[in-house]
Formats: sequence, C-alpha cells, structure tokens
Amino acid sequence: MGGEPNGGQDLDRLAATVERLRREAERSRRAADDRALLELAKGILVERLRCGPAQAAEQLATLAAKAGVTRLEVAADVVNEVARDRVGEAGEAAPEVSVRLRVAESAVLGARDTQAVAAALLEHALAPLGATAVAVWAAEPGGALALAGYAGFATEEARRWRHMPPGVVTPAGRALTERRTIWHADAGLPAIGRHVAGGRVTVPMLSGGRVQGVLEICWPHTLPPHPPRIERQVEALAELCAHTLDSPFAPLAPAAAALSELVDLADALPDPALVLRAHLDARGELADFRVRHVNERITAGDGLLLEAYPLVSGALLLEAYPRAAGGMFAQLEQVHATGESFRAERMALGLSTTGVADVSITRHGDSLLLVWREHDEDGRLAGLLEHAQRLGRIGGFEENTVTGQITWNAQLYSLYGLSPGDQPVPLERLRDHAHPDDEIAIGRFLRTVLHHRRFAATAFRLTRRDGVARHMRVVAEPVFGPDGRLMAVRGAYQDISSQHWTEVALAVTRDQLAHTEQESAARSRLALQLQQAIMPPSHGTMESFGLHIAVRYRPAQKEHLVGGDWYDAVALPSRRVLLSVGDVAGHGVEAATGMVILRNALRGLATTGAGPAQLMAWLNMVAHHLTDRMTATAVCALYDPPTRMLRWARAGHLPPILLREGDGAELPMVKGPLLGAFTDARYEEGRLQLRAEDTLLMYTDGLIERRDHNLRHAQDRLLAIARRAASTLDHRLDDLLTHCNSDTDDDTCLIGVHLS
Repeated sequence: MGGEPNGGQDLDRLAATVERLRREAERSRRAADDRALLELAKGILVERLRCGPAQAAEQLATLAAKAGVTRLEVAADVVNEVARDRVGEAGEAAPEVSVRLRVAESAVLGARDTQAVAAALLEHALAPLGATAVAVWAAEPGGALALAGYAGFATEEARRWRHMPPGVVTPAGRALTERRTIWHADAGLPAIGRHVAGGRVTVPMLSGGRVQGVLEICWPHTLPPHPPRIERQVEALAELCAHTLDSPFAPLAPAAAALSELVDLADALPDPALVLRAHLDARGELADFRVRHVNERITAGDGLLLEAYPLVSGALLLEAYPRAAGGMFAQLEQVHATGESFRAERMALGLSTTGVADVSITRHGDSLLLVWREHDEDGRLAGLLEHAQRLGRIGGFEENTVTGQITWNAQLYSLYGLSPGDQPVPLERLRDHAHPDDEIAIGRFLRTVLHHRRFAATAFRLTRRDGVARHMRVVAEPVFGPDGRLMAVRGAYQDISSQHWTEVALAVTRDQLAHTEQESAARSRLALQLQQAIMPPSHGTMESFGLHIAVRYRPAQKEHLVGGDWYDAVALPSRRVLLSVGDVAGHGVEAATGMVILRNALRGLATTGAGPAQLMAWLNMVAHHLTDRMTATAVCALYDPPTRMLRWARAGHLPPILLREGDGAELPMVKGPLLGAFTDARYEEGRLQLRAEDTLLMYTDGLIERRDHNLRHAQDRLLAIARRAASTLDHRLDDLLTHCNSDTDDDTCLIGVHLS
C-alpha cells in the first residue's frame, strides 16, 4: 500500500517520456519532409547552375537572406519555376501556400502506401485549410469504389466504407460518374463521415485521361460555394494523388499476358469485337484509342466500314473510322475514364455498313473491349410485319394456280382454328366454311377474282370446326405472269368480329340517341309554346297613370334552353300598377310551368291590396309548399300614381336601376331570400319617391351574365350602358339588349318604366 504513490509517479514520468519522444519523432518527420523539398530545390540548382551540392545550399541560403524569407519558401519558388505544374499554379497566390503544397508533395511522393499518402495530404496541405478528414477512393471495374486510404475518420467507420458498389449514389460516386469537381452541402446522400462533416468536396483523380479514383475532403462547417483559392489547391492535390495511387486495374500478370487473355476472349465471341488501348498526347491527355486486335468476325468481312485507312493492328481508331468521332468515341472515353460498362441498343456505331447496332463496351485493365451486333433490317422488318398481322388479326395466303400449292402464314391457321400441320382451305371452297346466309356474297367475290380476274373483297361469317363463329373480311387479287397468264392468287383474311359488334352497338346507341333527341325536341317545343302562350308581347308598350311602360323578352337561342324568366306589368283594381320580373331555376317544361304558376299567383295575390314584402312572403309559400320544391328569384314593385310612390321588394334578385338627370344607380339592396328556399322567409320593403322624367329598369340576369367576368363587373357594365342618352324608352331598351353582351345564352326579361 505504501508503494502506490511512487508507482503513480513512475507511470506519470513514463507517460511524459513517451509524449516527449512522440513530439520529437513528429518534429523529425516534419523536418524530413522539409528536407525533401530543400534537397529537391538544391538538385535543381545543381543542374541549372552547374555547381556542387554545397554551392547550391549556399545559394539557397543567400537568396533567402536577400528576400527576407525562409529557405523553404525559396525552395518552393525554385521548384515552381521549373515544374510549371498545377501544384505551382495553385501556390502562386501566397508563398506559404506554395511551401505547404510542395512539402505535401514531397511527403506524398515519399509515402510507403496510400494510407500514408492520405495522412500526408491532411497534415501538410488540408489541415491548414480547415479540413478535418480526407479519403482516397480507388476506382474499380464497373463503377465501384474502394477506400484505398483515409485520415481523420474513425477506424471502425472506415472499415464500414471499405467498398462502395456501383449504382449507390454517394458524393464520391457522383464525382466518378460525372468526372468533375463537386462541392457538396449536406444534401442527405450517404457518405463517409457524414455525422461530423458539414461540407465536403469530391475531386476525380485523372491520369492519362482515365479516372484513377476520387479524392474526398471533409470540413466541419459548410464552405462558400466554389471558393476558387481552395478549388485550385484541391484539384492540384488530386492530380498529385493520382500519380501515386496504384491502379486497381493493373494486371497481376505481365501486360503482354493480360492482353493475350483479352485477345483470346475477343476471338471466342460470336460477334465482331475490337480490343483498344488508350493513346495519349504529349501532355498525357487521352487523344485516341489504338486498335490492338480485331477478331475473326471482322477479318472475315462481317460488315466493317473501312475508311481512308485499312484496319491493321496498331492503327488509331479515329484514323481508321472517322465516323466513330460522334457518340461512340465519347462512350469509349467515359468507360476508359470511369471503368463503368456501357451497353446500348440500336446505337449509331460509325463502324458498320448499317450504322446501327447493339453495342457493349467494357474495360479490362488498360484496354477496352468493344463488341457489337448489327441489326438484320430484313429480319427486323419481317418481324414487324408479323407483329402487325398478329395485332390486326390478319392472315395472309397465296395459291399457285399452276402447281396448285397453297401457302398460309401462321396467323391464318389461327384465324381458321386449325393447326399448322392441317391442310389449308382453297379459296374456291370458302362456301364450305361460311354461314349459309353469306353464300351469295361469297359467290360474287369468287366470280370476280377467279373468273373476271379482278381484285375483290367481301365480308362473311366464318364457321370454324371448333364451333366458334367469327366475322371475317377477305381480300384477294390475281397475279399474272409476263405472258398474261394467271400464275397465283394472293390475299388476306382479317378477323373483324370486334369491329362488327362495335358497329352493332353504335347502331343501337344511335337509335337510342335519336329517340332521346326526338323526346327532348318535343319537350322543348312544348315549353316554348307554353311560354309564348302565357307571356305578353315581347315588344309591348303600356300607357297608364302617367307611366310609359315598355317590355322586352329575348328567349334563349337554343330551344332546349327555354327557361323560366317572366315579366309582368298590369293595372290593378286598386288603381295601382304592378311591375314584376322573375327567373325560375332550370330550363325546359318544368321551368316554364313554374314560371306560369308564380306569375299567375303573383297577379292574383296583388289584387288583395297587400304590399310588395307581403306579396313576396306569400309567393315564397307557393314556391315552397304548392310546387315540387321550386326555387326562383323575383322583383315585385307597386306604383301609386297619386303620390308617385314606388314600393318594392326582392327575393334573391338583382335590384332595379333608377335613371335620373343623366345619372344612374342601383336601388338599395333590401333583404329578401330566394323563393322556395325557406319555409318562413321574411322580406324587407323599399320605398322610392319618383320624379318627373325618372326611368326605372327591371331585368333578369340573362341580360348581363358572362362566363369570363364576375357579376359585379357585369352590373357596372350595365350601368355604363344605361347612362347613355336615348331619345325614347324603347330605344333605350333596344340599346341595352344590343350592347349588354352576355354569353350564357339564357332567357332575358327587361322592363322599362318612364314617368312623364
């Protein structure tokens, strides 16, 4: 027990020693990375200045002292001046960036494996940019990705992401497929380190025109969109990483052995095939593909289009086949870059005589295998014809009149209900398989074709031996030889059963529609006659007690739209004048009958001497109880000549318009619900003291309704027309009917009252 404190102190001293040694090792490693850059710069000076290593080191120190910078910054400038590469371009903006990138380059080039490459990138180049993790993905065949190295991620998470199969949408997978740098926010895609990364960038690592893999860098926060300074640096690092990444497609056997295996595979294929290898230009970019092998299907003359250059092993693809520079070359380039296989049907190939083929492109190591299968147009058209005949239920035949041979296609056997091995039915024996009632029509058909030797067609009912009856149509024409002799008869049968029964159903429907239309027309005529018998003359005028009253009625243009609009102007026994307009909901006989009921009821009720509000209440009871739940709108007014007082009420109707001294306005909207809507409806009464030369207008909504405007707009339009000057009341009403351009084709009633 007494030794525990001393034991704890010993552990602390041991831990401190380990930590000190770790820091020293880290400083030594960093110093080694810095020395690598210095040694590279010294080597460049030795070659350029023709001096020894000691003089080169002295020159570096002198330049640093004169410029007031460190030797590392001078070394980075020397390397940038000679290399003139993307790393140097990315570091031009600031000396510290240039040093950081060149030190990272030295560390990456000296790394023992891809895991060390990832750690060097993060430590020297990416951590100063704020990045916290980096993943190096190696491209695999078919568009898959393998995690070749990582830094900043937990080991367990990296183990879960060691392989991404093709077709899984991830940030790295998008960069591989699209072959471009992509900046990602948190878009919800599955990704390594998603729970700790706020922003990330994925950069394809290109080498020789081929995507070797993808460099993925993560930040703990969201980055500004496309920061140019960082974008240049990460693209330079991706290019550097591509040169150090061991190609996952490099064959385990020597290249010659791998090519030999691919050649054997191409020769074993039953379709034309080419083995291609990428051809790079002076800058290391993909410029073309060199033909390394052609299989026997091509050398045997199977449809290749030879251009200006003959196809020989070693020729460049675009030189031998310039037409492949279209879509085909782009697909070859995509497969070579990403390793993802490509397949397409009926593609413009640029290599074959037809120009259209089913194409397959796969990558095998550094080579591509291009395989295609040309389309047989004759066979394709024959297949289309057979398909069309099956869909149209058409069967063809030919009867050789010289040899007596009869040829049917498979569809005709099916139409007859026969098996392909059964004996075909000669055309002249058609009567034996038809309904007896069709014998005359078939006889005319056979005489026209076989005797008069002309084209003919007829319809008949085929009775099959399985008992099924089908409606058929047969067409035939004679075929003559050079000497005018009849050689054959060709034709076709078509099953028109569906068409026949459709025509029967349509005929029945037409009969039913005609009967319905006759009934509808009769009802419309009855409604119109009823309306014309009850309504006063549509252009009638009335002089009574100093009032000049004019009425207009415009029926619907279509008879089936005859409605329930009514108007009335009558002098009552009480020496008052009743003025009213109304509109029963609906059209036809029911609406016209309802109009008659309400109009006559109002006339009778008005003789009681009651006021307009009471008349509306009674009329509501008539509509609600004494009819089949009829609904209507109405305006009722009573004019008292001695006092010139107009009392009025409304039931859901538009208010009257008063024209006075060149101006016009609607009367105040008194309350009153629709007739027939409620049992105990109450109605308000309005009063208006008329003056000499006043004009009152009452109308139904058919005068103003339009489908493209609301009712308020239509009422304002009516007021504007009504305010126009008019020489007489009749002219004013005619002007309103002409210029109030309603479009609902409804009945219209209009009453004008002028006080002289």
